[in-house]
Amino acid sequence: MAIPVAPIGRIIKDAGAERVSEDAKKELNAYVEAQAAKVAKKAIKFAELAKRKTVKAEDIELAISEL
Repeated sequence: MAIPVAPIGRIIKDAGAERVSEDAKKELNAYVEAQAAKVAKKAIKFAELAKRKTVKAEDIELAISEL
């Protein structure tokens, strides 16, 4: 996992959960990582279309808006 599980647990708790199981943290973590990978791949394509090697915030924003 690229994203630590602890911050995912804090996100769930901040949303109002009193307690969070490890399985719940891992499940949300897997989902977040999968979505982040989709956004990243699309953002990379936008950067390539702009003939850049650097992915910029605008590429991420465009990728998010298209998903």
